[in-house]
Amino acid sequence: MSQAHSYNRQILLNSRPVGAPTPDNFIVNETQIPEPKAGEILLRTIYLSLDPYMRGRMNDTESYAPPVGLKEVMVGATMSQVVRSNNDKFELGDWVLSYSGWQDYAVSNGEGLFNLGKNPAHPSYALGILGMPGFTAYMGLMDIGKPKAGDTLVVAAATGPVGATVGQIAKLQGCKVVGIAGGAEKCAHAKDELGFDACIDHRAEDFAEQLNTVCDKGIDIYFENVGGKVFDAVLPLLNTGARVPVCGLVSQYNATELPAGPDRLSQLMGTILVKRLTVKGFIIFDDYGHCYDGFVPVMDQWLKSGQVKYKEHLYEGLESVVPAFIGMLQGDNFGKVVVQLNSAV
Repeated sequence: MSQAHSYNRQILLNSRPVGAPTPDNFIVNETQIPEPKAGEILLRTIYLSLDPYMRGRMNDTESYAPPVGLKEVMVGATMSQVVRSNNDKFELGDWVLSYSGWQDYAVSNGEGLFNLGKNPAHPSYALGILGMPGFTAYMGLMDIGKPKAGDTLVVAAATGPVGATVGQIAKLQGCKVVGIAGGAEKCAHAKDELGFDACIDHRAEDFAEQLNTVCDKGIDIYFENVGGKVFDAVLPLLNTGARVPVCGLVSQYNATELPAGPDRLSQLMGTILVKRLTVKGFIIFDDYGHCYDGFVPVMDQWLKSGQVKYKEHLYEGLESVVPAFIGMLQGDNFGKVVVQLNSAV
């Protein structure tokens, strides 16, 4: 990993993608390192988180958060270190969970930051299992999914940072856990390493038939990360009273129009009515930010005891950010995508 630069490298949104993002949608900018004013701190980005929600922020459409403007720095959570401080709440070398985006340096007045001190055991974990993805899995499952011993839970993107955590927590609650993932390697990891009862390759021609066979008592909880053909296979298997936390719809993020085929909205609404389904979307920190401090010690203990396992897909260097992001949306990653931009202080 290269040493700190004497300038600030940034990745800006150059144009809005139509369909899947391409390298042309981004541009690298070099600017002076900002100077912190009174009460401010200068942060150097060490680790950058890449997450599917960023694709939605590239669109100029109304959503739960404003879009990234053209020629603006792409948004993203970061684990940074304080390299200059004019704020008595932060010292040189402190590790800080921040939202500096796709760049080497950022200035902050300290608001909205989490100071993890000088020696966190695994700094990048705050971007994954101990951060937004892990917190999303925990609250979506426990508050909306309401797992009970004996329930059958299905989770798509089963080896991703959210799905892998959902499945492991559900096992701790006594559920039968069925994962859905892309490829034999990921499915084997879900069963052999994460302890899932089964995992089905969504690329298989008989995917829906395999899911029906494995879920012989129906589905009580479906943790939605993907949408598309996966949800099509899940819907008829949902039991009366099933709960569906809606976390993401990654299969649709690059879509520019509705899929071809018959309008099945009436079928969906009829199923929600007849089976009394609970289908609830959530935005993790908007809806559950007040619960974060209670989540961290629970998950930290599960990690230390080995009851929950975690896998990172680590890239290095700013030049890796755009290819890693594009690949993540295609399912190329195996675990939580993190890019190390700089060496630690």
